[in-house]
Amino acid sequence: MQKITLFTVTTPSLQQSLCEQLIPGPQRCEQMNSCYLYGENRYKRSHITPYAINLVQRRNPWVVTWWSAAFPGLGHMLLGKPVKGLIFLLWEVLANMKSSLNTAIFYSFTGNFDLAREVADISWLTIYAVVYIFIIWDSYHLTEKLNKVSKMAERKRPSLQFMKINSNGHNFLKLSNPRLTAIWSAFMPGLGHLHLQRTITGLTILVLWISIAGLSHMYNAIQLTCTGSCSEALDILNLQWLLFLPSIFVFAIYGSYVDAVEINKLYQAEQRSYLAENYQNPAFDMPV
Repeated sequence: MQKITLFTVTTPSLQQSLCEQLIPGPQRCEQMNSCYLYGENRYKRSHITPYAINLVQRRNPWVVTWWSAAFPGLGHMLLGKPVKGLIFLLWEVLANMKSSLNTAIFYSFTGNFDLAREVADISWLTIYAVVYIFIIWDSYHLTEKLNKVSKMAERKRPSLQFMKINSNGHNFLKLSNPRLTAIWSAFMPGLGHLHLQRTITGLTILVLWISIAGLSHMYNAIQLTCTGSCSEALDILNLQWLLFLPSIFVFAIYGSYVDAVEINKLYQAEQRSYLAENYQNPAFDMPV
């Protein structure tokens, strides 16, 4: 079978035309797909489904590392790895609860070092430390690799998908207000990501927030504080669960804001690409 190399062809329409002319018979569809994928879209910038938008963009490795250190799993979610991030999030909650790490941290910050040693489970802390270091290292390493892929994708300028629709739903690129997205995340963590169609990340943050806020009795404590019962509010708080919430809250705001900015950039890049391929050249001589 004759090999066809289309790497010098710069537009997808020309690639498809050449494939149709040069590849005969029933193998045409498969070969066209292969030519298109490896000639034009080896490096992808985004992927759209009716339920989610995922994209590859450059990140500061130290920022991602910091989020992995603040709450293991959040760094991977920031990189667009929601399933891997969810696994690490569940591990963090399980190991932290078993080792009573949050309670020990609270006692250490308040100077009660003896109480911190009493509540901490050394066996679980040892296991926790190993996985904790791995998660931080993995997020930093993955960020560096994705930055290289993102750089190649920007250089190759692959065609960008604008819309995806099927019988279960539809999704498309659109401009969003990053500040408004961050405000919704501040009201209820997870809503900003859901607005951006980052469905798995949004649902994970939303469910995690509601569950942990309920187990820590945070909303009950807020209600008691508003009615002046501050001592009762302090008594009902569960510090082991409560200390999970600050990292989730700040990440929801930061992550949704950054994702909104990047999706807006992707929308503008898709528009530029579409207009460059389809808009009439102003130098074209009209026949009439």
